[in-house]
Amino acid sequence: MARVALVGNLAQLTGGVASFDLAASSVKHLFELLTERHPELGPHLQEGVAVAIDGQIYQDTLHEPIEPDSEVYVIPQIAGG
Repeated sequence: MARVALVGNLAQLTGGVASFDLAASSVKHLFELLTERHPELGPHLQEGVAVAIDGQIYQDTLHEPIEPDSEVYVIPQIAGG
């Protein structure tokens, strides 16, 4: 199972749980699994987050594959100007 870590304030939406072991096959599947476990995460995942898979950062790439031994970080958008 992939090791998934929520970065920043996203863990506040899961009761403080910041890491999970999930059998996700793609970023889209990962978002579905996270939303299933923690429905309050769903809107934040849909608004747009970056996802780092094994050190490579992806944005707006729902079909990017996730391998069983991958390390995945879900990173919230940073507002600024």
